[in-house]
Amino acid sequence: MGCSGGLYCPWPSSVPYFLFKGSNHVYRILQLVGGWLLVAGVTASAAAEHAEVLRRRAAYESIVARDLKRHIYVLADDTYEGREAGSRGGYAAGNYLTREFARIGLKPAGEQGSYFQGFGAGYRNILGLLPGSDPQVADEIIVIGAHYDHVGYGTSQNSFGPTGYIHNGADDNASGTAALIELAEALVEMGPPRRSILFALWDAEEKGLLGSHHWVAHPTLPLKNVRLVVNMDMLGRLRNNRLEITGSRTSWGLRQLVARHNNEGLEIDFSWAIEDNSDHYPFYARSIAYLMPHTGLHSDYHRPSDDAEKLNVEGIQKATRLLLGIVDEVANADRLPGFRAAARRETTEMQKLWARPLPPLPGRLGVHWNTRATNANGVVVTLVVPGSAAAKAGLKPGDRITAVGEAAIATGDDLAKRVLAAPQQTTVAIDRAGQTLKLPLELEGTPIRVGLSWRIDDAEPGTVLVTRVVPYSPASAAGIQVGDYVHQVSGERFENEAAFLQLLNTAASPLELTIERNGQLHTLQLEVSPAAAVPDNVAPARTDSSLPLSRQG
Repeated sequence: MGCSGGLYCPWPSSVPYFLFKGSNHVYRILQLVGGWLLVAGVTASAAAEHAEVLRRRAAYESIVARDLKRHIYVLADDTYEGREAGSRGGYAAGNYLTREFARIGLKPAGEQGSYFQGFGAGYRNILGLLPGSDPQVADEIIVIGAHYDHVGYGTSQNSFGPTGYIHNGADDNASGTAALIELAEALVEMGPPRRSILFALWDAEEKGLLGSHHWVAHPTLPLKNVRLVVNMDMLGRLRNNRLEITGSRTSWGLRQLVARHNNEGLEIDFSWAIEDNSDHYPFYARSIAYLMPHTGLHSDYHRPSDDAEKLNVEGIQKATRLLLGIVDEVANADRLPGFRAAARRETTEMQKLWARPLPPLPGRLGVHWNTRATNANGVVVTLVVPGSAAAKAGLKPGDRITAVGEAAIATGDDLAKRVLAAPQQTTVAIDRAGQTLKLPLELEGTPIRVGLSWRIDDAEPGTVLVTRVVPYSPASAAGIQVGDYVHQVSGERFENEAAFLQLLNTAASPLELTIERNGQLHTLQLEVSPAAAVPDNVAPARTDSSLPLSRQG
């Protein structure tokens, strides 16, 4: 049994004990406490590993709506007068946040041993560091950021009105600020990461991203060492369980990273849009990869009505727990891949083109049949396509198809499935006016074992993007959809397209495909024909000058 996202291991209540193998150790579960493992009889190293699992589970569960709500209600209170940068309310909010950083145990990372970095007209970034523990990578930095300022009483330049009233900015961005505090506390609870993590609360974002621009121009830690930025801006209005994440194409494998840690079952919209609209952008402009979760705009945006009671705090909890897993993995990975420059050329229009499904494959047989027939004694042909395999075999309207090869045909579904899987040279049995005939049949194309077409996505190595699902195929029956990313075949990962094709053609039935759809991982079973020899090559399903070659299997 595996641990979801590597953070926690819930154990089925129906299983009183079990033996399982960890890293060179076998653990014996003695009992369950609240659905979690309690083990004994382990070596010191195994006990340490188990303690690490428990520590991570506790950190994950420490992110709760109650604490998020407490921070949000403080920051979005009228006392802070909308937290405008440089105002008395902005200063008061900053003082509250520095006390939280000190309570959590973050090391000051501002100027002159403080948490503050001053700039502009009395503006202040707030910076706290969780130092890395691995001498090999401790100088590498993950930046977790959120802006804590808002627009104060609002003006015609920054408010949709009415102006002159306190704009509390509960969603924008008390929500992201609260999430950063809870995320920092959970990561401290996990123990020192290998890489260093800088927690940055930016000021004057609403005045033009001034705080993040200032830090990038005058970094308090070496900018060249920043490996990834996670920017949290407006997490408070989760609707229909949908979270938008931008920046996933600014490095390799970020979409997979998000999916691996989506234990909360969020519907993730991976947008290709990259806009100069929040504090991720100054880093992106310097060729630093980023991720930015966002729950979307709403009618209270930059209005006095953006108040705390309107927030979906449970949704913020889900998003923050997702980010915990992401940051934990990145901060402790053996290596990070860097910035993917191709993201600069990718637009939302290109995303639509990329997601466009391929046209249907031509039929192998070339018949239409009576779909309203209620008996199950074969399929009555209603039309034969001129020039098709059926026409060449001599089939006619009114014929009842009863078998293809040695497989009996009872329904239209039987016929479609059998034709897809049949060899090119076969036979068709028909009943014609009471006479049984067996005709030689040469089907178009090659047999289809799975029923997928795909293309390779440079941004997500080790996966393929499904671009077509053949009707009636095993893939269709299992529920595979265009737009799914395939991650594994029968539990095996693949490094390239050739390895994927090898697995498709040789894995035994039932073949399992682990796919990612909208940021969620699913494993689907496909009943396929016996393993076939891998063909020397597979003809492209379509050649498109603007897209990589698409394949089928």
